Amino acid sequence: MARPVKKPPEQWREAILAAAKELFLEKGFEAVSVAEIMARARGAKGMFYRCFGSKEELMQALGDRAFLENNPFDAVRERRDLNGLEKMRLVLELFQKEGSRNSLNLQSAPILKDPRILAAAVANNRRVLTPLWLELLREGVADGSVQTQYPQELAQLLPLIDFWLLPSVFPASPEEIRHRYRFVVQALAAMGLPLLPEAFPPLGEEILSALPAAEGGEER
Repeated sequence: MARPVKKPPEQWREAILAAAKELFLEKGFEAVSVAEIMARARGAKGMFYRCFGSKEELMQALGDRAFLENNPFDAVRERRDLNGLEKMRLVLELFQKEGSRNSLNLQSAPILKDPRILAAAVANNRRVLTPLWLELLREGVADGSVQTQYPQELAQLLPLIDFWLLPSVFPASPEEIRHRYRFVVQALAAMGLPLLPEAFPPLGEEILSALPAAEGGEER
């Protein structure tokens, strides 16, 4: 085994993130161990835990990095040819098209069963996404493309919808998840925000097909 390379802590964090991303995309989150990550990064296992509390925490950091590197809100902000609602729809479309980020999202869905990881993800989504959605909602209200009296509340709600649609967070069968999605489509439209397409999104189908069938359903 190669001797560990000496680096300052911030460089180790970057090296570990890069190594983990490569391995997760190659083999999948569950199949990769901390030892393999550190072998790829050429560091000792102890250095991993100086930078990250767990492999799950590392996955969350990768998700944050992927968003910041390809922030769809930045891509639409200066589009003068689009109204507020059209910008919001384009944000969702760009989210769907980001290949490596979506692959990491598919792998991270099951780890949200961990309450600590889920709480951190919810807090991060609220902190990062709520102000970004609010900016576009206010623009939509101003230009008339969004007809709502609740832009602040909708901006707080939108980052939480993905969690409700994940069976690893709220157990449900695939058909029940699709039923929830139809509810969200109609609920948002009733609030003056016809944001989502009627058809269940392809990325949602990928997530459902990747999760164990034993996630189970809820009685209605």
